[in-house]
Amino acid sequence: MIKLILILLAVAAIAALLGFGSISGAALTGAKVLIAIALIVFLLVVLGVIAIV
Repeated sequence: MIKLILILLAVAAIAALLGFGSISGAALTGAKVLIAIALIVFLLVVLGVIAIV
């Protein structure tokens, strides 16, 4: 998941440099959503709600 977040951030940065604002915004929004999901899963693991075997 971290790999996908980094790819989306790179796409957003490149698109912003080239002037594609809508593509950059969409990629950045996708990265924000994935970061939020990753943080929620991490907190659930730390609190012991989810057990990863």
